[in-house]
Parts: sequence; C-alpha cells; structure tokens
Amino acid sequence: MADNPYSSLPDHRFWRKAVTGLPPFAIDPLLSAPFKIAREDRVATAGSCFAQEIAHRLQTSGYTYYLAEKPPQGMSAEEALRRNYSMYSCRYGNIYTTAQFRQLIERAYGDFKPTLDFWNRPEDGRFVDPFRPRIEPDAYETLEEMHADRESHFAAVRHMFETMDVFVFTFGHTETWRHKADGAILQLAPGVAGGVWDENVYEFYNMTVSEVVRDFLAAVDRIRAVNPKVRIVLSVSPVGIIATYEDRHVIVSNTAVKSILRAAADEVVRARPNIAYFPSYDLVNVSPNAGRFYREDTRRINSHGIDRTMKMFFDHFTDRAREQEAVRALKVDVAAEAEANARVVCDEEAIESA
Repeated sequence: MADNPYSSLPDHRFWRKAVTGLPPFAIDPLLSAPFKIAREDRVATAGSCFAQEIAHRLQTSGYTYYLAEKPPQGMSAEEALRRNYSMYSCRYGNIYTTAQFRQLIERAYGDFKPTLDFWNRPEDGRFVDPFRPRIEPDAYETLEEMHADRESHFAAVRHMFETMDVFVFTFGHTETWRHKADGAILQLAPGVAGGVWDENVYEFYNMTVSEVVRDFLAAVDRIRAVNPKVRIVLSVSPVGIIATYEDRHVIVSNTAVKSILRAAADEVVRARPNIAYFPSYDLVNVSPNAGRFYREDTRRINSHGIDRTMKMFFDHFTDRAREQEAVRALKVDVAAEAEANARVVCDEEAIESA
C-alpha cells in the first residue's frame, strides 16, 4: 500500500486499536503529563463538584492536599465538615463557571466590589452571602458577621493563590445568573438558596466557548502574576447538569454545555504553558465506559468510575512507585472512603428542592 499521513502513526491514534481492540479497563486517553506532582507539593482544588473527588483522593493518598482556609481552633471535625471547611482548599463552595472564578479573584484582590452585598433568608431573615449562599448552613445572624467571614475568606484565597504549587480546576457549567447592575456572577439563581427572584434585578446568561476561554485565561494570568511557578491541571466535569434554564430539553443543554467546556479546555491548554488537561470527562463518556461509570441517576459518577479516573490521575501525574503506595492507602478503609464520596456537595442540587 502507498504511504499516507496515517501510515506510521502509533496505535493510540486509531479508534480500532486504542478503543475497540482493548478491554474497557485498559483504555487510557492520557498519554503523558507535562509535569509530576510530588508528595510535598501543595495541591489546591476548585471548580464544580467533581473536583471534590480529586480532593478526597489526595487527602487519603498521602499527597499534600492544600487546605488554605481552615476551621477555627476548637471546632470539631464534624462541625467543620457541616460548615463546608473541607469541600475545597478554600471555603468558596462550587465554582461552576469561569466567569464566577475570574470574579472571585477580582473580589479577593479588591479589583471588583459588587453592588450586591447580601441576601436575607425568607424563613428567618438571617443574612446570606449571595456569592456562596450555602456555605454557612445556618446563615449569618448579623451583617457584620457575614462581612468579617467574607474578608477572612478573601485573605485565605489570596494566600492559597500565592503559595500553592499545583492547582486543579474542573469546568462545570456555562449557564449562569448575574446581577444586572454590574454583571456580578452568582453561584446559584436568586431564590434557590436565598434572595428573591426579580427579573428586573437579575438575568440568566449562557456562556460561549470564547467567553469561557477568555475568563479562565484572565484568571490564570492574574494568579501567575503573584505565583509564576504554579502548575495547573484542568478537567471537565463528567457529571451531568441538574437542570437547564434554556427553553429546550435538558439532554440537549447538557450536550451543549459539555461540548462548550471541552472545546474551551482544548483552547486553554494550547494557549498557556504548564496547564495540563486531565481527560476525566473523555474517559467516563467513551462508549465502552459510559454505561459502567454512572450511578443509577445516570448523572453522577459511581465509585468504580471514580476509582478508574483517579487511577489515571495517579498513573500519570505522580511517581509510579509512589502511586502504587497511594493505591494501597486508598484501600485501607473502604467504609471511610464510601462516606467521603457520599459527602460530595453539589450546590446546584438545591435547585430541585427550592
């Protein structure tokens, strides 16, 4: 046969050889990582709820999960968990969109102060932070208490950005809600976990690929201005969206959302050095795995899917010998691991109960 551009390509470039010809457990779409994570590297996480899975595994595998915003001294572990001190490296809750992430950085460094300051809970009038409305389950008794907690949170966010070694961020959504007065991005729609829905005050917005890329690159550049050596691992959440505000079927919206985020991730990795794409979304959704890796609700990922994606993470982003040790550590307490997985908090689930 005549030579052609595909003649000498390796097996992983061909679907028949890299997917059809392999058992599902052997499929690995990540060829190599541009950097390794050492045990002493401070690894911070943020993004959608799937990023919590990575955080849980880092905490139980002997690597340095960076908890930059710690609970007050004397608070019990149970109370700290209830008040979301270990959900991510800082107490920002789920960060679903890159616009929300960019504004978090701008707010933390004083570059943006939204005109929207607080919400009140309808049932008791207690104060709620509109930008992380479920972070304090009992809400705040006074506005001063909320402001003090917000400033403490911002200080922790700044410290995390300036001192972390590796940052893992998971793209989760494109649909968002914003305050019309100045475009301040909300975590959840008003009325879901505080506030009052008013179409004259708030608006729905759905981000495009270029906007997702623009906001994340702006965030990366802002972080690297204070921490030039940080390495970034970027992924797209395989967890399906819980609802859509677009006038179309949720399946259509979910496909659009994940396609936009996946395309944006590809552009981001090409645009900046030391940003690695972690293909958790790709592994979970490839046809041999999709039916095996989702829970009965067909939206969230089951323990087998989490195990497989995290094995891929440790295989490529850590030293091989240490990875084997980490895997053994993961198997020490199955019950504890199951409890940790059950604790994953997706703030958008409040939409169904609001």
